[in-house]
Amino acid sequence: MKQGGRAGHRQGTRVSVLRNATRRNQKTRKEDVLRKAPRHAGRSGGGGLGVSGRLAAVDGLRHASPTDAVDWEDLGFSCEHVAKTQMFVVTATLSQDGSGQWEWAEEGIGPYRCLELDPSAQVLNYGQSIFEGMKAQRTTDGNLVLFRPEENASRMRDGAARMSMAPPPKDLFLRAVKATVAANAEFVPPNGKGSLYLRPILLGTGAILGLGPAPSYTFLVYCSPVGAYFKGGQLTPIRLKVEEEEHRAAPGGTGNTKCAGNYSPVLNVQLQAKAQGFNDVLYLDAVENKYVEEVSSCNIFAVFGNKIVTPSLGTILPGVTRRSIIDLARSKGFEVEEAPLSIEEVLKADEVFTTGTAVVLSPVGYIEHGAEKREYGGYDVALALYDSLTGIQQQTLEDPFDWVVQV
Repeated sequence: MKQGGRAGHRQGTRVSVLRNATRRNQKTRKEDVLRKAPRHAGRSGGGGLGVSGRLAAVDGLRHASPTDAVDWEDLGFSCEHVAKTQMFVVTATLSQDGSGQWEWAEEGIGPYRCLELDPSAQVLNYGQSIFEGMKAQRTTDGNLVLFRPEENASRMRDGAARMSMAPPPKDLFLRAVKATVAANAEFVPPNGKGSLYLRPILLGTGAILGLGPAPSYTFLVYCSPVGAYFKGGQLTPIRLKVEEEEHRAAPGGTGNTKCAGNYSPVLNVQLQAKAQGFNDVLYLDAVENKYVEEVSSCNIFAVFGNKIVTPSLGTILPGVTRRSIIDLARSKGFEVEEAPLSIEEVLKADEVFTTGTAVVLSPVGYIEHGAEKREYGGYDVALALYDSLTGIQQQTLEDPFDWVVQV
């Protein structure tokens, strides 16, 4: 795969927007480290890569303070600042010895840039693409931390198996994510102002004409500083419209895989719902059209007194935040059940909330299902779980689960 770089232009633009000597010195040091550190091509048949001198040098950048090139008081969930960042790139090709093992050649950290793809790239013709969503945060004492990154690594490997792709070794995934955070430390927002959203993505970039797996893959991690996912702020109750005709997934399909093909099909009904004042769409099962599955971008929970119910796995995404909330709620004495959850039950629940890496935990204030409409007035359970989850993520509360990983 050919890589199209625009590093010179973007680095010059980036320097021009830094407004004080401290930031300029920090930027100069960063460029110097990235330029002088040696590139390393690591190869592995299925294990990890050795730590290169380049990554070790980049790691020294992880103590950088937030840049003043970003307005931290007005940070949305967008790609507005992504062109200023660094990304990590690795390619995978089959070993020439006929062993069927994948060799992972590391390009490492470099400026965010466009990728140049062959028109016959598998991903463009047959859609081999899976991704993850993760966040890095800055704690009150200035540490940069990740939340359960090993879960994302495992889910990507599971997704790669389902999609017949080369599974990135777990240690490679974790090092790539940490290196990306370290190289972009100045874009991790100040504590309480947002997070650095990370997008690990695996693409079938090798050329192939007939239907089949790609002969080579690109694994990369890019990032962007972000604020709240839904408009109105992090804890503003959201409005959901139940979709009654179209379905997100079916039994035996890829609904439980974080593949790119799951997401564009939801856009038509999602855009219609947003035009009507809703934040998102709640999908029903494809068999009986009565059990809730998930929202376009997040999992869903319903609260009935001391009992919390969330849909069973199978056709829904096994969310990392979903699993964390289940464990957290149980530790607080709630009875948590993973079971079929009908829309009729949801409309009678005391509370409803959604979870996901991007949304964190959002209380639901209103659901509309055809002629049925339900407003929810209480959010005590949702807010308590949100406070506990974010407290652990930002290290302001004890982490009894060992979920938080320092960069």
